[in-house]
Amino acid sequence: MIETQPDFGPYARQAGFAQTALRQAAALCMRIQAESTRSLTKADLSPVTVADFAVQAVVAGLLGENFPDDPLIAEEDSAALRAPGQGDLLAAVTRWAATLLPQATPDHVCHWIDRGGARTNRRAWTLDPIDGTKGFLRGDQYVVALALLEAGQVVLAGLGCPRLSLESSGDEEAGVILLAARGGGAWSTPLRGGPFTRVNVSSQTSPAAARLLRSYEAAHTDVARLDRVAEALGTSLAPVRMDSQAKYAMLAAGLGEAIVRIPSPLRPGYEERIWDHAAGALVVEEAGGKVTDLRGRPLDFGAGRTLRNNLGVLATNGRLHAAALRAVAAVGADRPAEAGAA
Repeated sequence: MIETQPDFGPYARQAGFAQTALRQAAALCMRIQAESTRSLTKADLSPVTVADFAVQAVVAGLLGENFPDDPLIAEEDSAALRAPGQGDLLAAVTRWAATLLPQATPDHVCHWIDRGGARTNRRAWTLDPIDGTKGFLRGDQYVVALALLEAGQVVLAGLGCPRLSLESSGDEEAGVILLAARGGGAWSTPLRGGPFTRVNVSSQTSPAAARLLRSYEAAHTDVARLDRVAEALGTSLAPVRMDSQAKYAMLAAGLGEAIVRIPSPLRPGYEERIWDHAAGALVVEEAGGKVTDLRGRPLDFGAGRTLRNNLGVLATNGRLHAAALRAVAAVGADRPAEAGAA
């Protein structure tokens, strides 16, 4: 990693906003985590916390102040907060949002959160307020993921990673922000503030030495086929397991070689959400890696709120991408699994 000064070109103002928003959002997450991990269960059985709602409200509110004409595509909505019996939850979210936006009221908070319901991808920001909510609840890895889309392409990306260290020795204080602008490289800076360091993917060319970055939660992927992909690739190294787009950060920094996201047979027809991949994908690409779907097609961020034109995700250091695609095809992971298949 080389220390220098990044040039985000025409996206310098947006990069400055993203850095500030991510730093404030990550700090808010840590304060909330220290006090409470109260959560609800959404219709898809995934958890959502006070921090998810508060961070989305704050980032949406800041976006409205800085780029009022830009739509936002984000994970949460305020329906659960408005539901009967959830007044205490809404009050808690409002209290935390007001620590950064003093004008916050319950109505403001719900309005800011619902600003994330945009569906246009002509020009829009996309946000996952806490990617890896289960990791947040366990005290493990999670990130705040923010990206700017133009004409269906990610042009600016940021990952706020409160618990991640990009030093293989582990000596570095945890907490890092990664920023990338298309054509401007990928960069990291300490969450607490400090110089930027350019990040680059690993130079590994041997499939047998590939380190796979895998989800901590088995339900997020097809574990059986993922194991077969690793076998076909020829790697015998133990996978690195962690929640969230922190995996993309690790890949971008050369601390892994591949992420293989195979849709789970428990969720037939599932379409990946754009906020789960937009920021991480550009960070990896600008660090020298490659990101496609499992068939080698570019990810289409212009099809709405999901990657409906893609099957799964494959992200690598670039040098191993062709070998990884061959391994995916060899075990049939480039085709949808049948519902309930093992």
